[in-house]
Amino acid sequence: MEELLHNYPVTIDIPMAWGEMDAFQHLNNVVYFRYFESARIAYFDASGIMDVMETTGVGPILAETRCRYRIPLTFPDTVTVGARVSTLAPEGFLMQYAVASHRYGKIAAEGDGRIVTIDYAAGGKVPVPANVRERIQSLEGKRLTAD
Repeated sequence: MEELLHNYPVTIDIPMAWGEMDAFQHLNNVVYFRYFESARIAYFDASGIMDVMETTGVGPILAETRCRYRIPLTFPDTVTVGARVSTLAPEGFLMQYAVASHRYGKIAAEGDGRIVTIDYAAGGKVPVPANVRERIQSLEGKRLTAD
């Protein structure tokens, strides 16, 4: 999995559950978005954005998301989900995700999500806090582009 997800600084392993399959006997499409969410939260923890949110009330919110399914997954399997930031803008960033199947040794799905930072008390967009921006840049290194 490391080889497939080498460009993703944050990865998590998730065992598939039997109940995640649908009537067509493969992983239900909604579950991929849950996997993305789990990787996104792990990335937020790694970047310190959750700590900033607790102390300042400024935090992330998902503005939009999408997924491209590459191969169907079936139980039993474990997936490794990678998260990275590809573009850092003044008031948010674009995250990319990849779901890699241990069973098949392939990327099963890829997706992205546009994240904006908001002041939860005031209810409006605000710039990404400087310390979060620095931590994201540190996690991403040279892969990061500006929007």
